[in-house]
Amino acid sequence: MEERAQDGGVETISSRQVYANAWMTVREDAIRRPDGSSGIFGVVDKPTAAVVIPFDGERLHLVEQFRYPVGHRRWEFPMGTAPDRAELDPAELAARELAEETGLVAGKLELLGQLDIAPGMSSQREHVFLATELSAGPTRREHTEQDMRTAWFTVAEFEDMIRDGRLVDAQTLAAYLLMRLRHP
Repeated sequence: MEERAQDGGVETISSRQVYANAWMTVREDAIRRPDGSSGIFGVVDKPTAAVVIPFDGERLHLVEQFRYPVGHRRWEFPMGTAPDRAELDPAELAARELAEETGLVAGKLELLGQLDIAPGMSSQREHVFLATELSAGPTRREHTEQDMRTAWFTVAEFEDMIRDGRLVDAQTLAAYLLMRLRHP
């Protein structure tokens, strides 16, 4: 790999893939800092993701599933990536994830903004969409989502879940902030 400069003057000297599966790759990059010192970064590369906020004007639709890395079930907005690390148009991905996880189809999808998932360790970027004008249909969940549950919550119930610690998913919290800033 040839050297390349990054923002902040950090140069990537070499890069090697150390792990890969259908959802992500992990690489280790040797770097040189602006002062000339060397270092390494472990980076989790995942494809672009979409977070979808289904909102019917009064209620928010959430999904709940077991999240193995933290060992707990978590309430969150529908979200995900395309299979096999494919890159899809973010709006197409949002519509796909919404229908897959909830069975809902949005008459309108509004891009609210972008999030860096965990920029200290991952290159993944997420596009946040507000889904409105919703109609119900069948879910098309992946096998790994078989334990998923869904429910509608009023805005007050949703905010109570944040206050009392029942809702702690960082992507959901950040997406909700983007929605509130655009639609107070």
